[in-house]
Amino acid sequence: VISDFEVAEEMLAYLIGKVRSELRSLVAPRMLIGVPSGITNVEARAARDAAKNAGARDVFLIEEPMAAAIGAKLPVGKAGGSMIIDIGGGTTEVAVISLGGIVYARSVRVGGDKMDEAIIAYIRRVHNLLIGESTAERIKKEVGSACSPGDGEGAGMEIKGRDLMNGVPKEILVTERQIAESLGEPVGQIVEAVKVALEHTA
Repeated sequence: VISDFEVAEEMLAYLIGKVRSELRSLVAPRMLIGVPSGITNVEARAARDAAKNAGARDVFLIEEPMAAAIGAKLPVGKAGGSMIIDIGGGTTEVAVISLGGIVYARSVRVGGDKMDEAIIAYIRRVHNLLIGESTAERIKKEVGSACSPGDGEGAGMEIKGRDLMNGVPKEILVTERQIAESLGEPVGQIVEAVKVALEHTA
């Protein structure tokens, strides 16, 4: 969604110019722009106008859940419903797609960033250790889990941070079970959005 029309237009013009300089034969390009499922007509027009003013010949908009479903090779054109859960940095979009269209879509303001924040808060609270966002993201990617492992602690990972008691660097081991516990709240919000989608489309 475009919040600053002029900046968006300048960014698109720069990107089109960069592509044109590399591909000399390229005429005014056709553009396909991914937009959130809840976009308004005014926001859609702003996206189209920005792209046209930046030098696009034709502009097509595609809702992000549909783009994600096509990318995941889901049977979007069939009569049966397909559910897509698109977890981004700031939001998660839950959508049900059937016969080439979005039957139901809902966006929740929980994504990768909230998960990183939850990991940082958990490690601070449980281990009295301060870690940065990049470490939290690495933990999420390496031992992150939506549910606890069946038995034991699961996979482990050594991390470094600053001990909040005495201010010195410290190294600890975090486990898959701990990270699943730390991600309980953000994952729970996504699960609730999925439940609501299933209720609306059942």
